[in-house]
Amino acid sequence: MKLPGWMLAVLPLLAFFAPLEAMAQSAQLPGVSVNFGQGTNLVDTIEVLILFTVLTMAPAIVILCTSFTRIIIVLSFMRQALGTQNLPPNQLLIGFAMFLSIFVMMPTGRAIFDNGIKPYMDKKIDTTQALEVLEVNLRAFMTKHVRKTDIGLFYEVSGEAAPQDISAVPIHYLIPAFIISELKTAFQIGFLLYIPFLVLDMVVASVLMAMGMMMLPPMLVSLPFKLLLFVLVDGWQLVTGSILRSFN
Repeated sequence: MKLPGWMLAVLPLLAFFAPLEAMAQSAQLPGVSVNFGQGTNLVDTIEVLILFTVLTMAPAIVILCTSFTRIIIVLSFMRQALGTQNLPPNQLLIGFAMFLSIFVMMPTGRAIFDNGIKPYMDKKIDTTQALEVLEVNLRAFMTKHVRKTDIGLFYEVSGEAAPQDISAVPIHYLIPAFIISELKTAFQIGFLLYIPFLVLDMVVASVLMAMGMMMLPPMLVSLPFKLLLFVLVDGWQLVTGSILRSFN
């Protein structure tokens, strides 16, 4: 049975428990015996264990291997630029980012469902093949948005030769490189969002100093003007459109 590359990365975690079991047997510590039934294949048992291990990593996969990272960072920058403290609240931003991620990832999700989940539910493919479909489609999305320089960083650190084809990059190289690329893109968008509000803060601070009102906090005066500017230009539509277009 051939396992995907990302499943092979989980195997060292399983190997970690082998010395612990040997120590328990040598010390004659009380333990728990689990019986999987007569005639159960050990390979199938390990496959189920790996599957449950992958399920525990599902939140990290959803956050780091999709568009969620870029979206939530940009929305957080938008709130910081407005200076509205906790408005919108974190729950609202996270929920909005999740639904925007669903919109962006819909083609990938539809391909995973049609080629992986549905055939698996119809018992046409096994678990390994379904997970391979998941890896292939997530890899296609990450490959589209990752930078080659970020991939080259990990090959430079490891001392290995980078492949000519990006499809030959292992998944444990591709995922961190994709995360770095998403962080850079999100911070670039956040910087552009900050500029108009920073200019407005500087103008208000200069006017207050010219009027001799140095004890009045500039943020207190500029906040209504920033909110007014944001509403007049329909800021949420512009920010959402910029985020969505950045994935095309």
